[in-house]
Amino acid sequence: MKQIYTDMKKIASLILFFSLSILINAQESKEKNVASFDLGSGLNFSFNEGNYQFNFGGFVTPTYSYSKVSGKDGENTFNARNAFLILSGKAVKEKVSFLVQTDYSQSQPLLDAWLAYHLTKDITITFGQKQTFINNREMTYREDRLQFTNRSLLSQTLSNTGREFGVFIESKFKVGNKFGFAPMFALTSGDGRNSFGNDSRDSDLGGLKVGGRLDLYPLGFFTDGNDLFSADLAHEENLKLVIGAAASKNFGASNANGEGHGDFLLFSANGSENLPDYSQAYIDLLLKYKGFSLLAEYAIARAEGLDLVYTDEAATQILAPQQISEFLVLGDSYNVQAGYVTKKGFGFDLRYESATPEFESNLNSLLTDYSGFTLGLTKYFDNNNLKMQASISSIDIKNVGNQTVGEFLIQIVF
Repeated sequence: MKQIYTDMKKIASLILFFSLSILINAQESKEKNVASFDLGSGLNFSFNEGNYQFNFGGFVTPTYSYSKVSGKDGENTFNARNAFLILSGKAVKEKVSFLVQTDYSQSQPLLDAWLAYHLTKDITITFGQKQTFINNREMTYREDRLQFTNRSLLSQTLSNTGREFGVFIESKFKVGNKFGFAPMFALTSGDGRNSFGNDSRDSDLGGLKVGGRLDLYPLGFFTDGNDLFSADLAHEENLKLVIGAAASKNFGASNANGEGHGDFLLFSANGSENLPDYSQAYIDLLLKYKGFSLLAEYAIARAEGLDLVYTDEAATQILAPQQISEFLVLGDSYNVQAGYVTKKGFGFDLRYESATPEFESNLNSLLTDYSGFTLGLTKYFDNNNLKMQASISSIDIKNVGNQTVGEFLIQIVF
Protein backbone atom coordinates (compact mmCIF):
# COMPACT_ATOMS: atom_id res chain seq x y z
CA MET A 1 0.00 0.00 0.00
CA LYS A 2 2.96 2.28 0.74
CA GLN A 3 4.12 1.89 -2.88
CA ILE A 4 0.60 2.62 -4.17
CA TYR A 5 0.43 5.74 -2.01
CA THR A 6 3.87 6.89 -3.29
CA ASP A 7 2.80 6.34 -6.89
CA MET A 8 -0.39 8.31 -6.35
CA LYS A 9 1.63 11.22 -4.95
CA LYS A 10 3.78 11.16 -8.07
CA ILE A 11 0.72 11.07 -10.32
CA ALA A 12 -0.85 13.97 -8.44
CA SER A 13 2.36 15.99 -8.79
CA LEU A 14 2.54 15.28 -12.51
CA ILE A 15 -1.07 16.32 -13.03
CA LEU A 16 -0.50 19.58 -11.21
CA PHE A 17 2.77 20.25 -13.09
CA PHE A 18 1.07 19.44 -16.39
CA SER A 19 -1.77 21.83 -15.57
CA LEU A 20 0.59 24.67 -14.69
CA SER A 21 2.64 24.09 -17.85
CA ILE A 22 -0.41 24.33 -20.05
CA LEU A 23 -1.49 27.51 -18.31
CA ILE A 24 1.90 29.17 -18.78
CA ASN A 25 2.12 28.22 -22.45
CA ALA A 26 -1.39 29.39 -23.25
CA GLN A 27 -0.93 33.16 -22.92
CA GLU A 28 -2.20 33.76 -26.47
CA SER A 29 -5.50 32.02 -25.83
CA LYS A 30 -6.63 33.37 -22.48
CA GLU A 31 -10.23 32.95 -23.48
CA LYS A 32 -9.71 29.17 -23.52
CA ASN A 33 -7.54 28.66 -20.43
CA VAL A 34 -8.36 30.23 -17.08
CA ALA A 35 -6.86 30.09 -13.59
CA SER A 36 -8.50 31.44 -10.43
CA PHE A 37 -8.38 31.20 -6.65
CA ASP A 38 -11.18 31.71 -4.15
CA LEU A 39 -11.27 30.95 -0.43
CA GLY A 40 -13.12 27.66 -0.10
CA SER A 41 -12.80 26.82 -3.80
CA GLY A 42 -9.02 26.42 -3.95
CA LEU A 43 -6.83 26.90 -7.00
CA ASN A 44 -8.83 26.19 -10.15
CA PHE A 45 -7.60 25.58 -13.69
CA SER A 46 -9.89 25.40 -16.70
CA PHE A 47 -8.56 24.39 -20.13
CA ASN A 48 -9.98 24.08 -23.60
CA GLU A 49 -12.97 26.33 -22.87
CA GLY A 50 -13.85 24.46 -19.70
CA ASN A 51 -13.73 20.95 -21.09
CA TYR A 52 -10.90 20.00 -18.72
CA GLN A 53 -10.93 21.24 -15.13
CA PHE A 54 -8.48 20.79 -12.26
CA ASN A 55 -8.71 21.91 -8.66
CA PHE A 56 -6.14 21.99 -5.86
CA GLY A 57 -7.30 22.83 -2.34
CA GLY A 58 -7.65 21.65 1.23
CA PHE A 59 -8.32 22.78 4.77
CA VAL A 60 -6.70 22.90 8.20
CA THR A 61 -8.36 22.72 11.61
CA PRO A 62 -6.15 23.59 14.61
CA THR A 63 -8.03 22.38 17.71
CA TYR A 64 -7.77 22.73 21.47
CA SER A 65 -9.48 20.08 23.62
CA TYR A 66 -10.04 19.61 27.34
CA SER A 67 -11.32 16.30 28.69
CA LYS A 68 -12.01 15.21 32.27
CA VAL A 69 -13.53 12.04 33.70
CA SER A 70 -15.01 12.37 37.18
CA GLY A 71 -12.45 11.43 39.83
CA LYS A 72 -9.47 11.78 37.47
CA ASP A 73 -7.18 14.58 36.34
CA GLY A 74 -8.16 16.56 33.26
CA GLU A 75 -6.26 16.35 29.97
CA ASN A 76 -5.40 19.22 27.63
CA THR A 77 -4.64 18.65 23.94
CA PHE A 78 -3.69 21.00 21.12
CA ASN A 79 -3.22 19.64 17.61
CA ALA A 80 -4.29 19.91 13.99
CA ARG A 81 -7.35 17.69 13.89
CA ASN A 82 -7.44 17.94 10.08
CA ALA A 83 -4.73 18.83 7.57
CA PHE A 84 -6.29 18.03 4.19
CA LEU A 85 -4.81 18.35 0.71
CA ILE A 86 -7.25 17.71 -2.13
CA LEU A 87 -6.62 17.26 -5.86
CA SER A 88 -9.60 16.80 -8.18
CA GLY A 89 -10.42 17.11 -11.84
CA LYS A 90 -13.02 16.60 -14.51
CA ALA A 91 -13.11 15.83 -18.22
CA VAL A 92 -16.52 17.17 -19.23
CA LYS A 93 -16.90 15.59 -22.68
CA GLU A 94 -15.54 12.25 -21.49
CA LYS A 95 -17.89 12.34 -18.45
CA VAL A 96 -15.03 11.39 -16.13
CA SER A 97 -13.90 12.91 -12.83
CA PHE A 98 -11.33 11.99 -10.19
CA LEU A 99 -10.34 12.91 -6.65
CA VAL A 100 -7.30 12.28 -4.43
CA GLN A 101 -7.75 13.41 -0.83
CA THR A 102 -5.20 13.14 1.97
CA ASP A 103 -5.18 14.08 5.66
CA TYR A 104 -1.67 14.64 6.99
CA SER A 105 -2.86 14.74 10.59
CA GLN A 106 -3.11 10.93 10.36
CA SER A 107 -0.36 8.31 10.27
CA GLN A 108 -1.87 6.90 7.06
CA PRO A 109 -2.83 10.07 5.14
CA LEU A 110 -4.60 8.63 2.09
CA LEU A 111 -8.37 8.93 2.55
CA ASP A 112 -9.92 9.08 -0.92
CA ALA A 113 -8.63 8.05 -4.32
CA TRP A 114 -11.30 7.38 -6.92
CA LEU A 115 -12.29 7.67 -10.56
CA ALA A 116 -15.93 8.30 -11.50
CA TYR A 117 -17.88 7.91 -14.72
CA HIS A 118 -21.00 10.06 -15.01
CA LEU A 119 -23.27 7.78 -17.01
CA THR A 120 -25.98 10.44 -17.11
CA LYS A 121 -26.58 13.67 -15.19
CA ASP A 122 -28.45 11.56 -12.62
CA ILE A 123 -26.28 8.42 -12.39
CA THR A 124 -22.61 8.16 -11.36
CA ILE A 125 -20.45 5.04 -11.09
CA THR A 126 -17.31 5.35 -8.95
CA PHE A 127 -14.40 2.95 -8.50
CA GLY A 128 -11.76 3.33 -5.80
CA GLN A 129 -11.58 4.41 -2.19
CA LYS A 130 -14.15 6.99 -1.10
CA GLN A 131 -16.40 8.18 1.70
CA THR A 132 -19.32 5.80 1.61
CA PHE A 133 -23.03 6.61 1.92
CA ILE A 134 -24.03 3.41 3.77
CA ASN A 135 -23.37 4.91 7.21
CA ASN A 136 -25.49 7.38 9.19
CA ARG A 137 -26.11 10.75 7.52
CA GLU A 138 -23.63 12.73 9.61
CA MET A 139 -20.91 10.26 8.60
CA THR A 140 -21.52 11.09 4.92
CA TYR A 141 -20.42 14.71 5.49
CA ARG A 142 -16.76 15.59 4.98
CA GLU A 143 -14.74 16.51 8.06
CA ASP A 144 -14.85 20.26 7.36
CA ARG A 145 -18.66 20.34 7.11
CA LEU A 146 -19.68 19.32 10.63
CA GLN A 147 -22.26 21.17 12.70
CA PHE A 148 -20.22 20.65 15.90
CA THR A 149 -16.49 20.55 16.61
CA ASN A 150 -16.53 16.77 16.27
CA ARG A 151 -18.75 13.96 15.07
CA SER A 152 -21.34 12.41 17.36
CA LEU A 153 -20.49 9.35 19.44
CA LEU A 154 -22.80 7.35 17.19
CA SER A 155 -20.59 8.21 14.22
CA GLN A 156 -17.37 7.62 16.15
CA THR A 157 -18.33 4.18 17.48
CA LEU A 158 -19.98 2.71 14.38
CA SER A 159 -17.43 4.10 11.88
CA ASN A 160 -13.76 5.03 11.61
CA THR A 161 -13.28 7.48 8.73
CA GLY A 162 -16.24 6.30 6.65
CA ARG A 163 -13.96 5.40 3.72
CA GLU A 164 -14.02 2.07 1.90
CA PHE A 165 -12.59 0.56 -1.28
CA GLY A 166 -14.93 -0.74 -3.95
CA VAL A 167 -17.57 0.17 -6.51
CA PHE A 168 -20.22 2.80 -5.75
CA ILE A 169 -23.35 3.64 -7.75
CA GLU A 170 -25.15 6.89 -6.92
CA SER A 171 -28.30 8.29 -8.51
CA LYS A 172 -30.76 11.09 -7.94
CA PHE A 173 -34.14 11.52 -9.63
CA LYS A 174 -36.99 14.01 -9.54
CA VAL A 175 -40.64 13.07 -9.94
CA GLY A 176 -43.14 15.80 -10.70
CA ASN A 177 -42.55 19.32 -9.44
CA LYS A 178 -41.08 18.48 -6.04
CA PHE A 179 -40.69 14.85 -4.99
CA GLY A 180 -37.20 13.41 -5.36
CA PHE A 181 -35.46 10.18 -4.45
CA ALA A 182 -31.83 9.03 -4.44
CA PRO A 183 -31.05 5.28 -4.47
CA MET A 184 -27.40 4.27 -3.91
CA PHE A 185 -25.51 0.97 -3.89
CA ALA A 186 -22.01 -0.05 -2.78
CA LEU A 187 -19.93 -3.22 -3.10
CA THR A 188 -16.69 -2.92 -1.13
CA SER A 189 -13.83 -5.01 0.22
CA GLY A 190 -15.36 -4.90 3.70
CA ASP A 191 -11.97 -4.03 5.18
CA GLY A 192 -12.16 -0.24 5.26
CA ARG A 193 -9.63 2.13 3.72
CA ASN A 194 -6.14 1.02 2.67
CA SER A 195 -7.67 -2.45 2.72
CA PHE A 196 -4.78 -4.06 0.86
CA GLY A 197 -2.56 -3.64 3.92
CA ASN A 198 1.09 -2.63 4.14
CA ASP A 199 2.53 -5.59 2.22
CA SER A 200 1.65 -9.00 0.76
CA ARG A 201 1.49 -10.54 4.24
CA ASP A 202 -1.26 -8.11 5.30
CA SER A 203 -4.06 -9.14 2.96
CA ASP A 204 -7.81 -8.62 3.07
CA LEU A 205 -9.77 -10.86 5.39
CA GLY A 206 -13.30 -12.23 5.18
CA GLY A 207 -15.62 -11.58 2.28
CA LEU A 208 -17.13 -8.55 0.62
CA LYS A 209 -19.41 -5.93 2.10
CA VAL A 210 -22.73 -5.08 0.43
CA GLY A 211 -24.70 -1.98 1.28
CA GLY A 212 -27.06 0.69 0.06
CA ARG A 213 -28.98 3.83 0.92
CA LEU A 214 -32.29 5.32 -0.17
CA ASP A 215 -33.06 9.00 0.43
CA LEU A 216 -36.53 10.48 -0.10
CA TYR A 217 -37.15 14.22 -0.63
CA PRO A 218 -40.94 14.70 -0.28
CA LEU A 219 -40.68 18.51 -0.41
CA GLY A 220 -38.03 18.77 -3.11
CA PHE A 221 -34.23 18.86 -3.09
CA PHE A 222 -32.23 21.24 -0.93
CA THR A 223 -30.64 24.36 -2.39
CA ASP A 224 -27.51 23.44 -4.36
CA GLY A 225 -24.68 22.74 -1.93
CA ASN A 226 -26.89 22.90 1.16
CA ASP A 227 -27.20 19.12 1.21
CA LEU A 228 -23.48 18.87 2.08
CA PHE A 229 -24.09 20.10 5.66
CA SER A 230 -26.48 19.35 8.49
CA ALA A 231 -26.70 23.07 9.38
CA ASP A 232 -28.91 25.29 7.22
CA LEU A 233 -26.30 27.70 5.89
CA ALA A 234 -28.42 28.55 2.82
CA HIS A 235 -31.50 29.54 4.86
CA GLU A 236 -34.00 27.48 2.88
CA GLU A 237 -36.96 29.67 1.96
CA ASN A 238 -39.30 26.68 1.94
CA LEU A 239 -39.29 23.73 4.34
CA LYS A 240 -37.01 20.97 3.00
CA LEU A 241 -36.85 17.43 4.30
CA VAL A 242 -34.91 14.25 3.51
CA ILE A 243 -35.76 10.87 5.02
CA GLY A 244 -33.12 8.20 4.56
CA ALA A 245 -32.37 4.57 5.32
CA ALA A 246 -29.07 2.74 4.89
CA ALA A 247 -27.95 -0.81 5.56
CA SER A 248 -24.88 -2.97 5.02
CA LYS A 249 -23.69 -6.51 5.65
CA ASN A 250 -20.02 -7.40 5.99
CA PHE A 251 -19.44 -11.08 5.21
CA GLY A 252 -16.59 -11.83 7.58
CA ALA A 253 -15.58 -8.85 9.72
CA SER A 254 -12.25 -8.60 11.59
CA ASN A 255 -12.62 -5.02 12.84
CA ALA A 256 -14.81 -3.62 15.63
CA ASN A 257 -17.14 -1.73 13.27
CA GLY A 258 -16.39 -3.52 10.00
CA GLU A 259 -14.19 -0.73 8.66
CA GLY A 260 -10.76 -2.30 8.92
CA HIS A 261 -9.12 -5.72 8.97
CA GLY A 262 -6.91 -7.95 11.07
CA ASP A 263 -7.77 -6.42 14.45
CA PHE A 264 -8.94 -9.83 15.66
CA LEU A 265 -9.28 -13.39 14.36
CA LEU A 266 -11.78 -16.11 15.25
CA PHE A 267 -11.56 -19.74 14.21
CA SER A 268 -13.57 -22.85 13.39
CA ALA A 269 -13.06 -26.28 14.97
CA ASN A 270 -10.40 -27.23 12.37
CA GLY A 271 -8.36 -24.09 13.04
CA SER A 272 -9.34 -22.15 9.90
CA GLU A 273 -10.50 -18.56 10.02
CA ASN A 274 -14.18 -18.23 10.89
CA LEU A 275 -15.06 -14.55 10.99
CA PRO A 276 -18.58 -13.40 11.96
CA ASP A 277 -20.91 -11.56 9.62
CA TYR A 278 -21.56 -7.99 10.75
CA SER A 279 -24.62 -5.92 9.85
CA GLN A 280 -25.48 -2.25 10.39
CA ALA A 281 -28.75 -0.43 9.66
CA TYR A 282 -29.62 3.27 9.90
CA ILE A 283 -32.69 5.48 9.71
CA ASP A 284 -32.25 9.25 9.61
CA LEU A 285 -34.14 12.46 9.01
CA LEU A 286 -32.91 15.95 8.21
CA LEU A 287 -35.07 19.04 7.83
CA LYS A 288 -34.14 22.67 7.21
CA TYR A 289 -36.08 25.90 7.18
CA LYS A 290 -34.86 29.52 7.27
CA GLY A 291 -31.70 28.76 9.24
CA PHE A 292 -33.19 26.09 11.51
CA SER A 293 -32.09 22.46 11.14
CA LEU A 294 -32.98 19.18 12.81
CA LEU A 295 -31.07 15.92 12.33
CA ALA A 296 -32.27 12.66 13.91
CA GLU A 297 -30.43 9.36 13.48
CA TYR A 298 -30.99 5.82 14.73
CA ALA A 299 -28.55 2.93 14.29
CA ILE A 300 -28.52 -0.76 15.08
CA ALA A 301 -25.61 -3.22 14.73
CA ARG A 302 -25.83 -7.02 14.95
CA ALA A 303 -23.60 -10.06 14.35
CA GLU A 304 -24.37 -13.43 12.75
CA GLY A 305 -22.53 -16.67 12.01
CA LEU A 306 -21.51 -17.39 15.59
CA ASP A 307 -22.05 -21.16 15.79
CA LEU A 308 -19.01 -23.16 16.95
CA VAL A 309 -16.64 -20.20 16.86
CA TYR A 310 -13.37 -20.38 18.80
CA THR A 311 -11.09 -17.61 20.01
CA ASP A 312 -7.89 -19.62 19.48
CA GLU A 313 -6.51 -21.50 16.49
CA ALA A 314 -6.23 -24.71 18.50
CA ALA A 315 -10.01 -24.59 19.03
CA THR A 316 -9.82 -25.01 22.81
CA GLN A 317 -11.65 -21.79 23.80
CA ILE A 318 -15.17 -21.55 22.40
CA LEU A 319 -16.70 -18.10 22.00
CA ALA A 320 -19.18 -17.45 24.80
CA PRO A 321 -22.64 -16.13 23.75
CA GLN A 322 -22.02 -12.55 24.95
CA GLN A 323 -18.30 -12.48 24.20
CA ILE A 324 -18.79 -11.39 20.60
CA SER A 325 -19.60 -7.88 21.93
CA GLU A 326 -15.93 -7.66 22.99
CA PHE A 327 -14.91 -7.95 19.33
CA LEU A 328 -17.67 -6.07 17.49
CA VAL A 329 -19.66 -2.92 18.30
CA LEU A 330 -23.15 -4.32 18.90
CA GLY A 331 -26.28 -2.55 20.06
CA ASP A 332 -28.53 0.43 19.40
CA SER A 333 -27.63 4.14 19.24
CA TYR A 334 -29.40 7.36 18.41
CA ASN A 335 -28.40 10.97 17.91
CA VAL A 336 -30.60 14.08 17.74
CA GLN A 337 -29.17 17.50 17.02
CA ALA A 338 -30.82 20.83 16.29
CA GLY A 339 -29.46 24.25 15.49
CA TYR A 340 -30.08 27.70 14.15
CA VAL A 341 -27.78 29.84 12.00
CA THR A 342 -28.47 33.58 11.90
CA LYS A 343 -28.04 35.56 8.71
CA LYS A 344 -24.95 37.16 10.29
CA GLY A 345 -23.32 33.73 10.60
CA PHE A 346 -23.82 32.83 14.26
CA GLY A 347 -24.73 29.19 14.85
CA PHE A 348 -26.34 27.87 18.04
CA ASP A 349 -26.56 24.07 18.33
CA LEU A 350 -27.72 21.39 20.76
CA ARG A 351 -27.15 17.62 20.56
CA TYR A 352 -28.41 14.67 22.60
CA GLU A 353 -27.19 11.13 22.07
CA SER A 354 -27.53 7.75 23.71
CA ALA A 355 -26.52 4.11 23.22
CA THR A 356 -27.55 0.72 24.58
CA PRO A 357 -25.25 -2.28 24.07
CA GLU A 358 -26.79 -5.55 22.91
CA PHE A 359 -25.38 -7.35 25.96
CA GLU A 360 -25.72 -4.86 28.81
CA SER A 361 -24.50 -7.37 31.42
CA ASN A 362 -21.12 -7.74 29.70
CA LEU A 363 -18.92 -5.08 31.27
CA ASN A 364 -16.29 -5.60 28.55
CA SER A 365 -18.66 -4.76 25.68
CA LEU A 366 -17.08 -2.38 23.15
CA LEU A 367 -20.30 -0.38 22.96
CA THR A 368 -20.97 1.05 26.39
CA ASP A 369 -24.23 2.33 27.84
CA TYR A 370 -23.95 6.12 27.59
CA SER A 371 -25.99 9.29 27.19
CA GLY A 372 -24.83 12.85 26.75
CA PHE A 373 -25.54 16.46 25.78
CA THR A 374 -23.45 18.84 23.67
CA LEU A 375 -23.83 22.61 23.34
CA GLY A 376 -22.18 24.24 20.34
CA LEU A 377 -21.47 27.79 19.20
CA THR A 378 -20.14 28.64 15.74
CA LYS A 379 -19.23 31.87 13.95
CA TYR A 380 -19.20 31.51 10.16
CA PHE A 381 -17.11 34.34 8.66
CA ASP A 382 -17.19 33.22 5.02
CA ASN A 383 -19.93 30.62 4.80
CA ASN A 384 -18.20 27.38 5.90
CA ASN A 385 -14.80 28.37 4.49
CA LEU A 386 -13.64 30.32 7.54
CA LYS A 387 -15.19 29.65 10.92
CA MET A 388 -14.60 29.35 14.66
CA GLN A 389 -16.36 26.68 16.70
CA ALA A 390 -16.65 25.88 20.39
CA SER A 391 -18.50 23.11 22.18
CA ILE A 392 -18.99 21.64 25.63
CA SER A 393 -20.17 18.07 26.22
CA SER A 394 -21.31 16.15 29.28
CA ILE A 395 -21.41 12.38 28.81
CA ASP A 396 -22.56 9.84 31.40
CA ILE A 397 -20.89 6.47 30.77
CA LYS A 398 -22.11 3.44 32.73
CA ASN A 399 -19.47 1.96 35.05
CA VAL A 400 -17.09 4.81 34.17
CA GLY A 401 -18.75 8.02 35.35
CA ASN A 402 -19.27 11.46 33.89
CA GLN A 403 -16.95 12.83 31.24
CA THR A 404 -16.74 16.52 30.38
CA VAL A 405 -15.24 17.51 27.03
CA GLY A 406 -14.64 21.08 25.85
CA GLU A 407 -13.28 21.98 22.41
CA PHE A 408 -12.39 25.06 20.40
CA LEU A 409 -11.22 25.13 16.78
CA ILE A 410 -10.54 27.43 13.88
CA GLN A 411 -11.13 26.16 10.35
CA ILE A 412 -9.73 27.55 7.12
CA VAL A 413 -10.75 26.00 3.80
CA PHE A 414 -8.52 27.07 0.91
